[in-house]
Amino acid sequence: MQSPTYLHDLLASTLFTEGLDGDMDLWALEFSAGWIKGADLGTLASIYHLDLSTRTPCYLSEILDRNIDDESLWIAEVGDWISILPATADRDHLLSITADGREAFGLSMDISNRDHLHYARDGRLVTSFSPSQPESRFGDEPYALDHLMEGLRFQISADDVFDDRVEREESVSSALALIGRFTGTDIAADWFEAQHSCVRPIS
Repeated sequence: MQSPTYLHDLLASTLFTEGLDGDMDLWALEFSAGWIKGADLGTLASIYHLDLSTRTPCYLSEILDRNIDDESLWIAEVGDWISILPATADRDHLLSITADGREAFGLSMDISNRDHLHYARDGRLVTSFSPSQPESRFGDEPYALDHLMEGLRFQISADDVFDDRVEREESVSSALALIGRFTGTDIAADWFEAQHSCVRPIS
């Protein structure tokens, strides 16, 4: 049986290879990624100012070094979805890139220990919430993803809860699992462990 923090742990261990600061985590990194449907790679290259002639095979484990060296982004294509990392994943950006009939997820964390999951479609915010504090939701259909959440746990447990606690790592794992369920993909095998591409920005 997989750990409830499996996807978080896999993402962190894939990104933070040997030699990096042992205290680094996804929040300190200010991790952000997007998953977009309805746009081809050429369209996204224009949006993100990428030079597709620089596209080379790349595993997720390579992207931090590549991004530091030349600002490359990790580009992954699975089925109808394309993921970009690191990528702006806030609400306004998602509304902009989905305005022409597209849909997108954005997952981000910041150094203040906040995390955000947004889902936008057709230029509107469908639902938005913090995986670690999901009681406050926003968007036109704030509960639109609830039918895919069975077995997933998002709420961080209070300090006085000692048994079967939900920590922030499990909340992030649940957010990643939710994206996988919606996109019909295996977040681990299809995205994090598979070889995709790195692309440099236009110089």
